[in-house]
Amino acid sequence: MAARSEAFLRGVQLRHLRCLVAVAQERHLARAAERLALSQPAVSKTLAELETLAGARLVDRGSAGRRGIQGFTVAGEQLLAHALRVLEALDAGAEDLMPASGARLQRLRIGALPSVAPSLLPPALAALRERLPELQVQVHTGANAFLLDALRAGELDLVAGRMSDPQLMAGLTFELLYTEPLALVARAGHALSKAAPSVQDVLRHPMVVYGEGTIPRHHTESFLSGLGLRLPAHTTQTLDLSVARALVVRSDAVWFTPIGAAHDDLASGLLTRLAVDTTGTEEPVGLLLRSDAEPSPARQALISLLRDNSVGRGADQSRVARR
Repeated sequence: MAARSEAFLRGVQLRHLRCLVAVAQERHLARAAERLALSQPAVSKTLAELETLAGARLVDRGSAGRRGIQGFTVAGEQLLAHALRVLEALDAGAEDLMPASGARLQRLRIGALPSVAPSLLPPALAALRERLPELQVQVHTGANAFLLDALRAGELDLVAGRMSDPQLMAGLTFELLYTEPLALVARAGHALSKAAPSVQDVLRHPMVVYGEGTIPRHHTESFLSGLGLRLPAHTTQTLDLSVARALVVRSDAVWFTPIGAAHDDLASGLLTRLAVDTTGTEEPVGLLLRSDAEPSPARQALISLLRDNSVGRGADQSRVARR
């Protein structure tokens, strides 16, 4: 074992670590090659060299041309965490070597679920801008699995999302901020808003739902299944809140959504929550971080603001929904 460790230390180079991180970020050998300005065979060779040095398989390759990456092995996840720390330390060292008069860019990369970002992030980001006016902020939205992959690969500093399957949580921590239920939302004045409709009545209308594989979609289908019902095939599926919102406002469509995604429109009266009991659909929303990532002042400041803004949030959403 000691001899293998010595051989690894003698043979591993930065190009090996950069290749591993690029593959983790792209999940595809050809795209990783493009990121590194290399050919795909060169990336495959570098990855093979690293696996030989490590004495273990690091990635599970896809079956289609072996270009896709299905995931990382346990050994791959462990080495990736170390590779990220090495490259982050080098980046920090490079910044420290800049002339004292040079501008040093502070950057914070945030991932957030589309159903969470609009109501959770803006107040915290506005306050963060006042504290750190020179900070560059990048906000990326997407499905939970995509965001967790990006977080684990070092492309994001934190994610406002939901806890996922245990295999997707390796190397990550989750801090609960609040829970929110699914709501059935329609435009103000919708025929179904005048009484307490049955779910069967709701399903006779056009439906707007989240895409397959997302947690809100899973809870929507579980909610219906518990009533012996199924989601109709003729639904509009989207993660884009602006599309869902506009469609619901302009039609008789009903939107199955976490209530926070419609919070502002419910508060303004533009949309209304139908009187359908969705008890048991509560979803936890929280902060996900890489366990091994070094905390930065900007990240810690945002986390503190998000915690403060989430106090009492569940009760506030319930009050809005009852209006």
